Amino acid sequence: MFTGIVEEIGTLKAVQKGRHSAVLRIQARKILEDVHIGDSIAVNGICLTVTEFSQTEFAADVMHETLNRTNLGQLQQGSPVNLERAMAANGRFGGHIVSGHVDGVGTIATITRDDNAIWYTISTAPEILRYIVEKGSITIDGTSLTVARVDSTSFAISAIPHTVAVTILGRKKVGDQVNLENDIIGKYVEKLMQGGSQSSGTVEPKKGGITMDFLAANGF
Repeated sequence: MFTGIVEEIGTLKAVQKGRHSAVLRIQARKILEDVHIGDSIAVNGICLTVTEFSQTEFAADVMHETLNRTNLGQLQQGSPVNLERAMAANGRFGGHIVSGHVDGVGTIATITRDDNAIWYTISTAPEILRYIVEKGSITIDGTSLTVARVDSTSFAISAIPHTVAVTILGRKKVGDQVNLENDIIGKYVEKLMQGGSQSSGTVEPKKGGITMDFLAANGF
């Protein structure tokens, strides 16, 4: 589990591409201080497993599903990436619950300045927007951010200078794709409320689930 508080910006040193997979080699410093084989590291919000490491870099395998759902396939040698180690049991919970399992991508539609804040408007698909709520949490390339507004085609966040400076958000431009992970709590609540199985953004209701009538009857 992660919190969406980026620890450092790493650099993609090499990409070994297979037919439907890839091996990434990423240069880093801080996150390598206590790394072990098998550790989980979020790379632009994607939970990857360390397969090799040295004093200056680590390697991770990327499978077909990950390449299809994220922007990793667009990265090139030299690309900066957000890095976060899995949360330690005695660590501070500075962001929100982040699984590192990206739901899909969005595209930066506008970037505007408002005094010391920078606004990013991001267009994305309806199946992702359905879980985004104003003042709720969203993970953008592994960074935990608060949703400032949302409509039927996009949502917007307002970032402070510190966030822009210590993550790759400050290097993004209009038209760039970003990885998005919805707040996991909303997805679980929806499935429990519907009482059914979920596949490809649809819910199939079944008997025995939690319903609005059930909640009303029990005082909620």
